[in-house]
Amino acid sequence: MHKVSRRVVLDINLSILAENFRKISEVVAPLRSIAVLKADAYGLGMPEIAKTLVDSGLAAIAVAEIKEAIDALKFNVPVIILGAILPEEIEPAILFGVRIPVAGWEEALKINDIALKLNKKAVCHLAVDTGMGRLGIRHESAFDIITRISGLQGLQLEGMYSHFPAASHPDDPETQKQIDIFRNLNSQLIASGLAISQLHMANSDAICNWKSSCMEPFTHVRPGISLYGFLDASSNNNLDLQPVLTVHSHLAQVRMLPAGSTIGYERTYKCEKPALVGTVAAGYAEGMPLALSNRGHVIIRGCPCPVLGKVSMDYTTVALDNVPGAAVGDEVICIGGDAPNNITVEDWASLKGTHQHDILCSFGNRVERRYV
Repeated sequence: MHKVSRRVVLDINLSILAENFRKISEVVAPLRSIAVLKADAYGLGMPEIAKTLVDSGLAAIAVAEIKEAIDALKFNVPVIILGAILPEEIEPAILFGVRIPVAGWEEALKINDIALKLNKKAVCHLAVDTGMGRLGIRHESAFDIITRISGLQGLQLEGMYSHFPAASHPDDPETQKQIDIFRNLNSQLIASGLAISQLHMANSDAICNWKSSCMEPFTHVRPGISLYGFLDASSNNNLDLQPVLTVHSHLAQVRMLPAGSTIGYERTYKCEKPALVGTVAAGYAEGMPLALSNRGHVIIRGCPCPVLGKVSMDYTTVALDNVPGAAVGDEVICIGGDAPNNITVEDWASLKGTHQHDILCSFGNRVERRYV
């Protein structure tokens, strides 16, 4: 049967992924890595990403909910749900052997009751809120609550973790305060006779900016977006991590429009003179941000071509002044290319007023993921 390709292709370089993982592993050793592969590995496709990382020595996989967790179990490494668990997720998590987050006393009681009914141990990681303010046991009461939780017979306390809201800022005093709070809590628990074997706090930005979160007593780090070569703009990319992806499409039409022609919805662009324009077979349904409208550009035959008018669902119109020989079928690079004309995920994030996570998770199901 003839294979039909998608109009927009996202190429993911697994060799660069493995090299990024190697660089991270080298700098945090002897700590090991728990890869955060939630949301289908940030939209890049968990099966291929996970296989490459496990083959490279990954310790565990972290996800956000039970369906993701069950799908990740086939890679034969521990799978951890981060954050919180919903009541209906507890039983399948215990039955499948997924590591369960414990974010409070009431939650611990529910998990314990179900584990005892199933005659199984629920392997748990304690979520401690040291300053994120989103989920977890508040650090002020964590020692008392955790010591009570440790007495529940249906729970096996394997890990304890926390999360940073601003580790991308290398001089943020609150981040160091969070690390100190977590370390002091761990010391208190050890002094009381409760030693938890796995401790993790460092996310992608912390790995580069906060070395104190990548050494003892911590045992693991949790790289996510850094695996793909991206960090917050304020972070230090001192590991020389490289982008793993390019996004490209093709020109669907090339036309000469007369002066006075308007382009796109709301007629936000008007041709002041006759203009050679191209229509790219990619729109916001494929992840092209609306913020590119009249602001961004694509690359055709190595040349930057500005976006004209509003990005629509299926198409984006661009100026072809720089490539007068452009033709239907020409490759259009949306992300990638060679410097100095390359387009980065950070470029799109900046135009959209967001961060790289949002960009990666926005590529729709019409985008073909291809692994190279």
